[in-house]
Amino acid sequence: MTHRLQSVLLLVGTTLLFSLGARAADEQQARLVRLKDISSVEGVRDNPLIGYGLVVGLKGTGDSQQTIFTNQTLGNILNRMGVSIPPTAILVHNVAAVFVTATLPPFAQPGMHIDVTVSSVGDAKSLMGGILMLASLNGPDGRPYAMAQGPLIVGGYAVGARNNSKSVNSPTVGIISGGGIVERDTSVSLEGVKVLNLLLRDPDFQTAQDVADAINQSLGKNLAHAVDSRRVEIAGIDPAPQSAAQLLAKIEDLTVRVQPAAKVIISERTGTIVMGGDVTLSACSILHGNLTINVVTVMEVSQPYPNSAKGTTEVVPQTSVSAGETAVQSIKLQAGSTVEDLVKGLQSIGATPSDVVSIIQAIQADGALNGSLEVM
Repeated sequence: MTHRLQSVLLLVGTTLLFSLGARAADEQQARLVRLKDISSVEGVRDNPLIGYGLVVGLKGTGDSQQTIFTNQTLGNILNRMGVSIPPTAILVHNVAAVFVTATLPPFAQPGMHIDVTVSSVGDAKSLMGGILMLASLNGPDGRPYAMAQGPLIVGGYAVGARNNSKSVNSPTVGIISGGGIVERDTSVSLEGVKVLNLLLRDPDFQTAQDVADAINQSLGKNLAHAVDSRRVEIAGIDPAPQSAAQLLAKIEDLTVRVQPAAKVIISERTGTIVMGGDVTLSACSILHGNLTINVVTVMEVSQPYPNSAKGTTEVVPQTSVSAGETAVQSIKLQAGSTVEDLVKGLQSIGATPSDVVSIIQAIQADGALNGSLEVM
């Protein structure tokens, strides 16, 4: 009886230790993050702006005469300034037509400075040393929201001419730090707001519920609830002018436990593979082999026989074909293996990045990849 009781206690203790170990592993995989790092407030967003303008003051590296719209733009600007000149008579190489882009942040007020990016439209060689003339930045609705002007900062250069030249980075793209000035008020008013919605960047039902629980525990009231896997609604907010802003300031530093998604991201263009730590594989076998076929053509000269009156000298192609196939190499993975184990195994047999991408796609098609696969 005593022996059986000891066995039962030993079994229960072993099961408890295993359960605690599994829970510790799960907690180690999960991570604590701040609420403001994984969510945003619905309606509070950035807005893209775009405009067209001219960069002047270039040292002969601007658009050529073939870029017609540059000359037309310069001619229109001169006409508005009282200088009448036909666009066909303009022969300058220190001017470049550019697109001007910027991002209007939330709660932007008139007079606020924003950074702008200037990109060449024509065949200019470099924008180094140029100054952007006054350009209007419009929103998606076509209305102007900011104005931009100022000297460019270019993170590259191009030297030389024709075939003897060298270019570093992209000299046809520049940045004007604080070169844009907001002209229109687009801020969202939070005064009198009674309901706020938080949107998770990565949808997950458990994370949404944890966010709602953390908010309710911090406020001491059941104001928040998870609507779906992405949206958490906070209702019953005091309609006082500063209540919504104070509420957001109080909850944005709350921490919640987030379980990273089991995901593999592949870029076929560059052969880049990014994998999450939770991605595992089911039991599978992989065969890898290379088939090599070489086709070689050698041009040989065929001479006629000596003293032959009808023969001529001709060049005759001689083609030889050879094929070779390396031995098939295999990788065996046990259930629960990670994608990292797979990549190490593929590297050991000399697989190229394109081979790795194709093999991972085949594993996902077979259903042995315990996670999602995204191809960029």
